[in-house]
Amino acid sequence: MKPLAAIVAVVSLTTPFAKGAIPAADDPHGTLEPMPRSLEVRFALSALPPSLREGATVYVLDPARGYIKERTGTNGQHCFVSRTEWKFADYRNDIYDPTCYDETGARHHMQVLFDVAALRARGVPAIQMKREIESGFHTGRYRAPDRPGLSYMTAPLMRTYMSLDPSDKSTVMTMSMPHIMYYAPNVTHDAVVGGGGCPPCAPYPFVFEPGPHGYIIQRLGEKETDKIVRDEAELERDLCRYRSVLCLPAPQRPTALK
Repeated sequence: MKPLAAIVAVVSLTTPFAKGAIPAADDPHGTLEPMPRSLEVRFALSALPPSLREGATVYVLDPARGYIKERTGTNGQHCFVSRTEWKFADYRNDIYDPTCYDETGARHHMQVLFDVAALRARGVPAIQMKREIESGFHTGRYRAPDRPGLSYMTAPLMRTYMSLDPSDKSTVMTMSMPHIMYYAPNVTHDAVVGGGGCPPCAPYPFVFEPGPHGYIIQRLGEKETDKIVRDEAELERDLCRYRSVLCLPAPQRPTALK
């Protein structure tokens, strides 16, 4: 399978994004701890354009229960910080993916991630959790979205696996890669929609995770990315102070924070 690292390596082009993984300061498979609530809310909302944040619904993670609603919004956006990548069947404590879904994505894509969090909170072993989610797709519990929509992932940073191979669990990286994910249910490959493929992964859209909950990903441009990182410098600083694995690599950090 193509490594997701290729997305970072290729889309950086003339900007030095994602120069390497940041080692965890503690055991990445230790206890999953909740984030400070106000910081988690800010981090979740950073996935949205600023104009959409005030009206968004926000969820926070209680590791003992799963996601709980922190506030109810009015504009159909649902934001949270994803902490588990279910396809890897790997319960790490250092995965942070700020994500926002519209109403369609919340009914479909987000429900899977919330079920993953609930299974993990109940102490279900990671491999069993993965099997239960896969079973949900087979039985029709999880369905493809019933209309077009998109998910915002335009936060200044994220930390996740850099491989699409679920057996490759060692490629976790912190990086800045703001992008938008358009729902592409059951689109099997780029040629179906004229996608650019991955690689090269940018600057043109490409198909990601083909299947009922597949996406077409469009990465933001260099200028837009630079602006997001600069505008969110205070959030980046607070995340870095909270936990060292959430520090952006030096080439990506806002000048004032270097």
